[in-house]
Amino acid sequence: MKPTKETEEVMFRDINALLSPKPIALEAGISRLENGMLHIAMRNVLHQCKGKMLDWWFKYFETTADLKLWHPHDHVEHGGWDHKWVKNENYIGATIHAKESLGDIPPVSATIKFHDPQEIFDPQVLKQAYSNGDVSAVIYARIGFGENTPVDENGDPVDGYMFHVVRDTQQGCTLRSHFYLGALMADSENQLSDEVGFGLMEHCYSEFTYLAQVLPSLYYIENKNGDKAPFLW
Repeated sequence: MKPTKETEEVMFRDINALLSPKPIALEAGISRLENGMLHIAMRNVLHQCKGKMLDWWFKYFETTADLKLWHPHDHVEHGGWDHKWVKNENYIGATIHAKESLGDIPPVSATIKFHDPQEIFDPQVLKQAYSNGDVSAVIYARIGFGENTPVDENGDPVDGYMFHVVRDTQQGCTLRSHFYLGALMADSENQLSDEVGFGLMEHCYSEFTYLAQVLPSLYYIENKNGDKAPFLW
């Protein structure tokens, strides 16, 4: 099953709720959609981090060593960005290939193509959320797992979707990560298993907890925006 525009409209009719600071029905857990796909959610608190740092991270990491900073256990190999990725400048429209585990699930290849979040979220609601401080970064991508991941005519993996929505707080920031996976198996008897969903929850919680330990220092050392680290004494 390849997702259609009509399928996306039904699947994401409540997607703007991710932009609200108010609690939502699924902050952490899994649920089965009516179309058979799996919805996976995880909520992280990233101490001392801000949305601008997380957005910058996707413009920065480019090696297997970088990926292992992000998750020293599950991240196995960085397979490379395509030409649309520009170091310290842009990841929108770019595709990355990598190999990673999901908790106890053995390593698998992943293909991820990043998009402008205005393609899914209501542009006016998104603009207002930024203006209100309800969000500080929104990352949206199409995602697929496995060797030779099927892609459409635009190069988008057709099996799933990934969202990272960040809100700055006094502690640092709160991150909502939501995944909609298993489109290719959704209308079959062999749907994506709950085990994969729970493995992704474990992976997502761990990778951003690891990243939060190194991201502030990396950002202040490596970013080209001129931001200076605060004095802590």
